[in-house]
Amino acid sequence: MLPLHPTHLELGVCDYPEHVPEDRWADYAAAQQALGLRFVRIAEFAWSRMEPQPEQYDWAWLDRAIATYAAAGLQVVLCTPTAAPPAWLVAQHPEILPHGRSGQVKTSGSRRHCDLSSPIYRQLSRRVTQAMAERYGQHPAVVGWQTDNEFGWGDTAQSYSPAALAGFQEWLKERYITLDTLNEAWGNGFWSMEYADWTQIPLPHQAVSEINPAHALDFMRFSSDQIVQFQAEQVTLLRQLSPGRFTTHNFMGFFSGFDHYRVTEGLDFASWDSYPTGTLQALHEWNLADPHLAHDFARTGHPDLTGFNHDLYRGMLGGSGRFWVMEQQCGQVNWAPSNPLPADGAVQLWTAQAWAHGADVVSYFRWRAATMAQEVMHSGLLRHNQRPDRGYAEVEALNPQEFPASDVQNRVALLHDYESLWLYNLQPHAEGVNYWAQAFAYYRALRALGIDVDIVHPDSDLSGYALVVAPALTLMTPERARHLEAAALHTQMVFGPRTAFRTSSGRTPETGQFGDLAGLVGAALLHYDSLCPGMVQDISRATRSSPAGTLPSQLWQAQHWAESYELEGAEALYRYQGGPLNGEAAVIRHGNVTVIGAHSESLISEVLKDLLTGSGLSPTPLPEGVRLSRRGGLTLLQNWNLHPVHWKGQALAPVSARLLEPAEVTL
Repeated sequence: MLPLHPTHLELGVCDYPEHVPEDRWADYAAAQQALGLRFVRIAEFAWSRMEPQPEQYDWAWLDRAIATYAAAGLQVVLCTPTAAPPAWLVAQHPEILPHGRSGQVKTSGSRRHCDLSSPIYRQLSRRVTQAMAERYGQHPAVVGWQTDNEFGWGDTAQSYSPAALAGFQEWLKERYITLDTLNEAWGNGFWSMEYADWTQIPLPHQAVSEINPAHALDFMRFSSDQIVQFQAEQVTLLRQLSPGRFTTHNFMGFFSGFDHYRVTEGLDFASWDSYPTGTLQALHEWNLADPHLAHDFARTGHPDLTGFNHDLYRGMLGGSGRFWVMEQQCGQVNWAPSNPLPADGAVQLWTAQAWAHGADVVSYFRWRAATMAQEVMHSGLLRHNQRPDRGYAEVEALNPQEFPASDVQNRVALLHDYESLWLYNLQPHAEGVNYWAQAFAYYRALRALGIDVDIVHPDSDLSGYALVVAPALTLMTPERARHLEAAALHTQMVFGPRTAFRTSSGRTPETGQFGDLAGLVGAALLHYDSLCPGMVQDISRATRSSPAGTLPSQLWQAQHWAESYELEGAEALYRYQGGPLNGEAAVIRHGNVTVIGAHSESLISEVLKDLLTGSGLSPTPLPEGVRLSRRGGLTLLQNWNLHPVHWKGQALAPVSARLLEPAEVTL
């Protein structure tokens, strides 16, 4: 049985026996074992093969497939197949199909054509999950389960169907009890939006213009709860019928459609699907950094884009937890706008980085490139002609024993919250800025200073950290404020713009920003300035000897967003220079708490560097694309650039200087 926490990095692969003739299965399994792979994930999209007709199961092929892997010494991660309902189910129950934002019914012909609010779909999903678990739950080759596949893929985390409408109205009844309470929480006196009957409440997708953000926030919560409940139903069955096996789910990078923390509850660990070159899309989609980085790192991906998601999913069940990469890119992807061939060494680089960020297992997608349907342009470890591809050779050259497994122990935490994400992005107010861009700016600054980061929920235990960074903690409750106040007694804390700008219902506090956090921050919001693209706001360091308005010796520049503060016990560390915010506080400190009001990468880096130094954490500025990651007393040095980098760094003592080759990774 595969241990939950192996002693060193383990490797696996995603395979599809239903896609190839059966006479190739044994050869494939033997080759996988010879390559050093230990486990194989199968069956996540095989519902039509398992249940070709309602309640008429065909297990014979899957029995033989599992036996073939077991005979080769491989261990099996089996998936519930509910992300791809078969055609007969759609024909019998078309009401299971999701409705898109336009209200149009989505059809079958792809995957995730299912509405998790549909009672009949939930029933049939439980039925096939139970049948699988009864058949294979105690099979000696089955070491664990993956539930479903990539919740929310294809913009399906929210459905706008009749079932969703009925479910949402019932969810609101349970949450608010009375319409008066709901109307007050949502602020429905605005624009005459007050409801006199629960059935009057629509789904938030066909309004003439902008929807009430409180309404939209609760719909996001409701939709997230549908995924939470759907997963919990499967996990309950798997726990009952397959004891002693782990349960996980494979999430996606920079996905916003549901509360991943709540969906992860009840799992043994989180997994995610890592596609470093494909994830470069996020630079454009979320304006995360200079878009030129997508060109510069087209063949490796950018280390911080991938690293952010490694740290995010490691932190789902606690910052020092473990995780799996269930799908690791091993060649070209097929779904990005452009799909360059990865650089030589990229697969080893990605594998090593995943380990350094806490991955116990890296599973490559996929074994053989598909010769059919939507993914024929997607690479595997084998080419279409079954010969080894470039990624195969890189995996073959790996020695997983060089990567011992251990908990990740970091001193810096970044707080992340999906409800804050939803509220921020519902009303961004400034072109080019959003929750992900703000959170990533702080993460990128920390990584560029050589700092390892835990990404954790704001309500989690923060007692072990020397520095806690909350870039975009928009939603604040009295309970959360008390929790952060307690944490600030023993750790330095940094907040970003729009901190505590919303209450749990989505309204702004009656006392204004910072609401329940005002005493901790020692200030109140004075102004905020939404800067058009190309506009900048100068910022200078505040000094007691230089009055506001004095020409500074060094300037930083805010883009997209700048907010200033009225001091109520805090001191100004930086002030705005020129423009309508001239002389007003841009960065403030109150005890152990610092607030940065400007969206400025260089200023964020400067403030964090000072705080890290003061906390004894020794920031080490790194060249672009060069990163350090630490696990179990080992330091992994990585060059994600396509060109050599000559770097001298104290973190590598006694090595004082060296030439890093393109896509080089070394312990």
